[in-house]
Amino acid sequence: MDYKKTNAPTNTVTRDMMALSSDTGNVYETVAIIGKRANQIAVEMKADLEKKLQEFASFNDNLEEVFENREQIEISRYYEKLPKPTLIATQEYIEGRVYHKNPAKEKENL
Repeated sequence: MDYKKTNAPTNTVTRDMMALSSDTGNVYETVAIIGKRANQIAVEMKADLEKKLQEFASFNDNLEEVFENREQIEISRYYEKLPKPTLIATQEYIEGRVYHKNPAKEKENL
């Protein structure tokens, strides 16, 4: 998943929950699906950011050598401007790019 190229809004959008939950038939199940996907995206974003910032890590504990690094600041600003994981997950759910199944419902159908 490339969260950098998503078309999710960067601010909060009011959504019709009944239309959003028409796929599952349950508002709470829909929110749980979106929440779990948002957690996956957040973990991926955090790991990616930590990997990029690891290049700038200083292993010296000397307080006198603390300095600003322009590249590090730009990377941090870029990640701050990205849409939040919940907005990305909601957009993915609306577009039908989130795979989900409910084992309890599958068991009832058998």
